[in-house]
Parts: sequence; structure tokens; C-alpha cells
Amino acid sequence: MKTIGIIGGLGPEATGDYYREIISRMNELNRGGELNYPEVIIYSVNMSKFLGMLQKKDYKVAAGYIASCIEKLASAGADYAAISANTPHMLFNEIKNQVSIPLISIVEACKTKTVNMGLKRCGLFGTRFTMEADFYPALFAQHGIEVLIPDNNDVLRINELLFSELELGIFKEETRSELLGIVQKMITHQGIDSLILGCTEFPLMFTEGQYLGIPFLNTTRIHVEEIIRECLTN
Repeated sequence: MKTIGIIGGLGPEATGDYYREIISRMNELNRGGELNYPEVIIYSVNMSKFLGMLQKKDYKVAAGYIASCIEKLASAGADYAAISANTPHMLFNEIKNQVSIPLISIVEACKTKTVNMGLKRCGLFGTRFTMEADFYPALFAQHGIEVLIPDNNDVLRINELLFSELELGIFKEETRSELLGIVQKMITHQGIDSLILGCTEFPLMFTEGQYLGIPFLNTTRIHVEEIIRECLTN
């Protein structure tokens, strides 16, 4: 098996979930009680530092920062890497061009999943950076899939809840209900047929595969499937 490199810390709760998902998926693949797990190297970056760069629109500096952290994973022995967050993927191509090991894209993995499921109008929840950027819509549009975001007030509210609660490991039932209310509005007014959980903290709140009659796409789990597939590729 190849050695997996994970860029974590964006945020810490999701990083732990990635490790649990990797082990869970390997347990499904192992036979007869095997304890056959991949070697995993995690580099946890400074979330405040990275977000500060994005807020200042220092995108070149931000990409260089993540790339330098991936190179530390490579130096430690990682054969390839994945970034355990959606937002840094707005700089994915810039990061990819600066590193010496392959990267597994969460957006590419999610696109493949939506194509295979036959989805056509995906809602997107994430940080404000993710929802307002075009890296999801642009890629999905190439395959005839629309990606829609909530209205501006809801975008700001989702972003607020992410950074005041979910990123800190706070998961409230009233917050879940409020977010589901936003999803229902998108179903009613925008006709979405699915929701992309485009921040890897959301799967810790929405643990089922479907709510309100539509699939909720767990980007962590989808990403881990591709990470494991690469790990087992000779």
C-alpha cells in the first residue's frame, strides 16, 4: 500500500473524521479480522493563518503555504496527498503545480459521484469562500450539472454558523434545524435535487445519506473512497 499524506487542521474536527473514515473503509475491505491499515501522515496547518490569507485575497501566498505543507508530507514519506477541506480547493491547480507528489481532489471525486448518481441540480453548502467561488460550478457544468448556492443572507448565516460552532466542534440540534430550513427553501425555490456538504464539518452534523427527500453528499466519505483507491493502486 502507498503511504497517505493528509493536510489537516482546516479544521481539526474534520481531520479526525478523515482518519476515522479511512480506518472504517479499510475495515470493510479487510478479511478475517485483518488489521491491515495504510500508513498515514497528517500535517495539521494553522487554520487562522490560512483563512487570513484568503480574507486578504493573498491567493498566491495561500497556495504557496499549503504547497509547502504538502512538501513536508512528501519529505516525511507520503506517496500522494489529500487536503481534508473543500475551501483550499479553490486554489487546487495552483497548489498542484507546486508540489512533487500527486494530489487527490475532493471536487473531482464529488463530481464523479454526482455524475454516477445522475444528479442535475446540486445545492452547495460550505464556507462563504467555497459557496461564492466557481471551482464547484465550473467543473460540474462541464458534465451538465448545475451547482446552486443559497441566497446571500443564507450564505452569510451558514458561514457564521460554521466558524462560530461547527469548526469548534459544537453541534446543536437547533442549528441542524435551521440549516435544514435553508435546504428546504432551496428545494422549493431553486429545485435542487441534492445537497453537496461542501465543508467537511457538515458530515459530522448530517450523518444520514438523505434528508428532506434528497441525497446529502458527504464529501469526506467520497474523498476517502478515492484516497483508499489510490492507496491500493500499484
